Parts: sequence; structure tokens; C-alpha cells
Amino acid sequence: MKTRLRPADLAREHGISTQAVRNYERDGFLPPAERTASGYRVYTETHARALRAFLALVTAYGHATAGGIMNALNDDALERALALVDRGHAQLSRDRETLNAVRQAIGHLTTGPPAGPAGTDRSIGELAHRLGVTAATVRAWERAGILVPERDRATGHRVFRAADVRDAELAHLLRRGGYPLGHIATVVAQVRTAGGTESLADALETWQRKLVERGLAMLDAAARLGEYVRLRP
Repeated sequence: MKTRLRPADLAREHGISTQAVRNYERDGFLPPAERTASGYRVYTETHARALRAFLALVTAYGHATAGGIMNALNDDALERALALVDRGHAQLSRDRETLNAVRQAIGHLTTGPPAGPAGTDRSIGELAHRLGVTAATVRAWERAGILVPERDRATGHRVFRAADVRDAELAHLLRRGGYPLGHIATVVAQVRTAGGTESLADALETWQRKLVERGLAMLDAAARLGEYVRLRP
């Protein structure tokens, strides 16, 4: 016979409210609970594992992706759930690659701005596509003083040189790390002028720790998710 659990039993384990547990069920993050004759919810170990998985996924992937994964599983769409997990790991890998690229760029600061090969100039659309952001985002970075592209004398269009691309890569990385535009502008200005890299080194070290923490959280979430998937019918 299945162990019967109350909303309070699930809530107590995680230090959350019983209303939060009910909300998670309502939003499809937990499978539907059976009801007693008097209308009270009856949860089981399956619900307990679903809640553990969801909360671990929130830490690793954020609330929206965690909810999407649980919705997919509870809709019997395992492939959709796994695709969301894969997308999260792919983003972590891209963040690591960007961090390494920025570190390599910083290694050349003392010898002057990076000299990119011919043909590396990019338009605003090309730069936005490279970073996976919108052109409006790039323009916002320019207004904040993070980017200072030249203008083509004939067309008036922005021209992003190799150093601008480096600055944009750095801005993208720090923005994903939660840094405000004003702070990013200060750090990028230091990189651009080689006037000191202490702030940059601190920012990169902090983001490195965040990547490690996220990677470990993904490992924990994978274990919790596996437990739930195996327990489901």
C-alpha cells in the first residue's frame, strides 16, 4: 500500500508553505493528487520525489526551465523534458567557452588591443547573431558606454572591429552573471584602456565560481530527476 502524505509533510521537508505545494501541483510541476471523500489531497512518495526534483531543477536551471521539464514529464513527454535538460547543459558549455575566450583576450591586454585578421569587421546584426542577443540589446550596451563602435563614413552604419567583438563577448558574459550595465561599462573601459584588470579578474573569478556551482547543481538535479522518472508509472 502506498504511503499517504499530507501537503504539510512535503512542505516541511523543504521549509516551504503548504500553499506552495498546492500551487506546484496546480501548475503541473507535481502530478495530480488523489482526494479523500472529504476533498483533502493525498500525496505519495511519487509526489515527494517530484517536489525534490523540481526544487533541485530550479536551483540548476531556473524556475521557468524547471517548470517546463516537470510539465513535460507529467504530460508523458519525456523527449521534451530531456531536450530542455540538454539545452541547459549546452548553455553552461557555451558560458564556459565564453569565459575562456575572455580570459585569453585579457592575456593580450598588456601588448595593446587585439589585432583581428582582415575581414573580421561585423555589422550590428552579425554581432547580435554571434552572441545570440537582439540588435536592440547591442544598442543598449552602446548607450551604456559598454561598446563604442565606429561608423562607416559612407553609410553611417555601425562597424564592430575585433576589439569591439571582444568587449561585446565580455559584456555578454558579465550580463549573464547578473552584473548591472554600469559595472560592466567600468570593467570594459578598463579592458579597453588597459588601465587595470583587477575588477575584471574579480568578476571572472566570481563567474567561474557560479559556473561551478551551476554544474554541481545540475548533477544534483539529474539525480533527483532520475529518481522521479524511475518511480513514475
